This record gives sequence, C-alpha cells and structure tokens, in this order.
Amino acid sequence: MKQVIKERGSVYGNENSIDLLTNILETLSPTRIFILTDTNTAKYCLPYLLKRVTLLSNAKTLTFQEGEAHKTIETCSEIWNSLSQNGADRNSLLINLGGGVVTDLGGFVASTFKRGIEFINIPTSLLAMVDASVGGKNGVDLGVLKNQIGVIRNPYCVIIDVDFLNSLPKQQITSGFAEMLKHGLIHSEDYWTRVKRFPIANTSEAKELIWESIEIKNNVVEQDPEERGLRKTLNYGHTLGHAIESYFLKNQNKQALLHGEAIAVGMVLTTFISSELSAFPSTKLKEITEVILAHFPKQEFSKNDIEEIIKLLIYDKKNRNGKVLFVLLKGYGDHITDCEVPNALIHKAFDYYKNFEKNI
Repeated sequence: MKQVIKERGSVYGNENSIDLLTNILETLSPTRIFILTDTNTAKYCLPYLLKRVTLLSNAKTLTFQEGEAHKTIETCSEIWNSLSQNGADRNSLLINLGGGVVTDLGGFVASTFKRGIEFINIPTSLLAMVDASVGGKNGVDLGVLKNQIGVIRNPYCVIIDVDFLNSLPKQQITSGFAEMLKHGLIHSEDYWTRVKRFPIANTSEAKELIWESIEIKNNVVEQDPEERGLRKTLNYGHTLGHAIESYFLKNQNKQALLHGEAIAVGMVLTTFISSELSAFPSTKLKEITEVILAHFPKQEFSKNDIEEIIKLLIYDKKNRNGKVLFVLLKGYGDHITDCEVPNALIHKAFDYYKNFEKNI
C-alpha cells in the first residue's frame, strides 16, 4: 500500500487501502457516521464501499444532486440541516465519497458544522484523486465564481482506491488527466514525458503515475502550506481556466465544461503567454499544445466571449491590490509567480489557440 503520512490528512492508496478504513473507524469510534455522496456516487460507488466496510452498515447517507452547479452554500445548508435532524454531534464523522465537488463541499460542511467535526475523504474521480486529495482546501462556489467561499483544513485522512475509476466515463478520466499534465509542466520534463502517454483506457496500468501525481502536489503543499509562493504554481493554467469554466457555466449558449476541460484550454493559453513573456521554448509550446488538443476538443471563443472571460479574471483568488496575477513558466518545473499579463496578450493567446491547426 502506498502512503503519505502527515499529522493530518495522510493519504493511503492502491492495494487494500479501502480495508484500512475499518481500522480507522475503530480508532475514531465516532458517535454517528454519515456518508456524503452526490447522485452519481450514491449509485455507482456507495454499494462497493458498503460491501467492503461492514462497519458502515448503520451509517446515514446524505445525497445531493451531482454537478458543479450544486457546489453552493444552499446545498451546504441542506446538509447542515440533515446532519442536525439526524442527531449529528461534535463526535460524529462525515465520510465524503465522490469527486472534487463532493470532497470540497463535504470538507467545508464538516469544518463548519458545530465548529468542526471529523471527516474522511474517499475521492472517486481521477481529478479528485490527483488534485483535491491533497492540500486541505474545502469550499463552495459563489454563483458561477469558483471556490470563493471556504476554509483550509485537512481531513483526518484520505483513502485512494483506483477501482472507483472503473465507474467513470472516459470524459471524466480525461478531465483528471488535465491536472496530471499540469503537474508535469510545473514539476519536470521527465514526469511530463511519462504522463503524456498516460493510458487513459487502462487505469490499472496508471496507478504509479496517479500516485506520483499525488506526491508531486503533496511536496509542493508541504513546502508552502499557506500558498505564499511555490504553492501558487499548482494554479498553473487555472487563472484563465477558472474564468473560462465560470463563463461557460453561466452562459446558456455554451455547453458547461468539466473542470479539466477548462483547465486544458487555460494551460495552452498560459503556456503561449509564457513563451511571449518568459521565454518558454516555442518548440515545447507546440508539443504541449498538440498533446492537449489530442485529448481535449477545441472550444470556440468569440471576441465577446474573450472580453467576458477577461472581466471574470478580477475574481481570481491570487489577485492582489486589484491586479490579476498569473503563474508563468520559463521551462518545465521553472516557474515565475505573480506575473501581470496585458489584455492584448491574452487576446493574442486566444488567437494562437484558435488558429493552431494552421501552424502545424
């Protein structure tokens, strides 16, 4: 079994990790156990968990509608009320079983109910395994604005079982793959080279790459837990990616994007900007763009779309004194934080993305 041991938030993965939950429950001895799921994980993942961990037979399941649109304070209020009505006290335990929406929201619910009850995360999507599993970020969206309300608090532990990935459609696997590609860009060309060949259709072969991605993020968080410098690099591609995700979510003429789909666009745009402002090699920019577009369908952006996306940048959490600040790269694993980018260059990046086929 793989493990990352920490004072709080230790991560256990791969073989027999789910069986460890029995020992953890016996150690915690909670007064009541609640399992938070969305409608998808209640159907596809909860039966597997209950079959493997008999101590959960009397747990109360709380379920909310799946999707980013339900990652709201209103959903939290419903869950807080359900906890209260079902006798939850300060010694109760909340197990968050699901993707990043479930673990983000569930962690926030647990961290605020009765000023904090214990919680365990069991991520069931690739995105949640390689991203939300580490860092202790819990929260909800404010309207369409991503992760504006929240707290940083690690769960008691995180259980990674890649068998849950068998329940996911390919689109969801690909969404998580975007974060693994990001880890390659900010960590090393060696990891990028290996992860770009990630066997999406055969996740059992990808266990080592998944675990390495978890370790990359954990190493960054351990060095900079308060996000004052190095941890900002985990937001590579997210400044524009989150704005794109929010814009597609609020625009009825657009099909909402999965998180990884929006971040994939953001990484292409940001790598182009890096080539213009920080001398990121143009040959590597071309290869990165080719790899990303091989997995993520190209999105269309009108001039008005781009202007509206740029307006949303003011809500990015890394901003300071009203300035929009980007993470840029000079090379693989060679980053610059707190970079200002002129709007004209953002437009130029969208032009590069739009016309890339013509340059091949």
